Amino acid sequence: MLGRTKFYIIYNFFKYIFLTLFLFVGLIWISQILRIIELQYSITSQIIDVAFATLYALPSFINPLVPFLVLVGSLILNYKIRSNNEIIILKQYLSLKDIKFIFYAFMILLFLFFFLNNEFFSTKFYEKYKNKELEIRNNLKLGTPSQNEFHIDDIVSIFFEKKENGIFYDVEAIIYTENQFIKSNSVELELSKLDFNLVFNEGERLILNKNEKSKTVFDKFIYTLDHKKSERLFMDKDHFNTIELIKKEEKSFRFHGHNKIVQYFFLIVAGLISLKIIFFYEVKKNSTFKKTSIFIIILNTQILNSYFLYLLNNSNFFSLHYYYVANFILLILAYYISHKILK
Repeated sequence: MLGRTKFYIIYNFFKYIFLTLFLFVGLIWISQILRIIELQYSITSQIIDVAFATLYALPSFINPLVPFLVLVGSLILNYKIRSNNEIIILKQYLSLKDIKFIFYAFMILLFLFFFLNNEFFSTKFYEKYKNKELEIRNNLKLGTPSQNEFHIDDIVSIFFEKKENGIFYDVEAIIYTENQFIKSNSVELELSKLDFNLVFNEGERLILNKNEKSKTVFDKFIYTLDHKKSERLFMDKDHFNTIELIKKEEKSFRFHGHNKIVQYFFLIVAGLISLKIIFFYEVKKNSTFKKTSIFIIILNTQILNSYFLYLLNNSNFFSLHYYYVANFILLILAYYISHKILK
């Protein structure tokens, strides 16, 4: 009986956490898709690539949400067991030892998930996401082939028979700005430094302009799209785990690493408060107000932490020592006030 009761609480708690997580992550996923595509691009043939690419970014968005998802999950679970009067039965059958077991099991599972995602999964997947995003953005800059035609603004038009693995075969091309006509076996796009190149293989080139009139046979001809600059990959903070960030020379990276350490303590405080919310029972009508107050306290704690991080990056008098002291005082106060509200 007690074993099933413990499982019931832990199972339902994590169920509501993950349901809320999927809702928020779904909204973030849609926003990321729109961010990559932007309004000026055609999305008809790129939407699937964009959707799959943005999946890699989702782990990096999960960790900042976890403390709040834990709170929301505990609020939903408390509402469920309180509305069905299950909370009274649970309090009668669960001893202090049982509650401690639930607490330890919950904190270990939550902390393990948070740690693994924070230090391993999010960084690895984020790097894949940025590479895919870069590839998609560069492709969108050039345009999208359709009906065996590929037009890059008013610079080049490429007509081809088939396309495989990014290579166009049996190609006829027109370079409008230089009055060049090219027929080749294949052409592929490549990146060279910041430029896009069209690499034609085994063909003929006809030039008809006021400076030159000629016909040449080539094995390889490279045409650089001077007015199209590719986007490059820059390593930002989400590429690195906590240890790697702290070892960086740039202070904003180091301070971000210390902020990630503070987030572990923030998660612990949110977990302690959430466990107390689950078993909170009050007949009075102001219970909703109390729970809302706790959520606002936790939210303001995170907002103030962001402000402390801003001071750390931009103020000479606010040192790393002050940052830790201020956050620990804030977390202790948040837990103490929440504990008093739920008493």
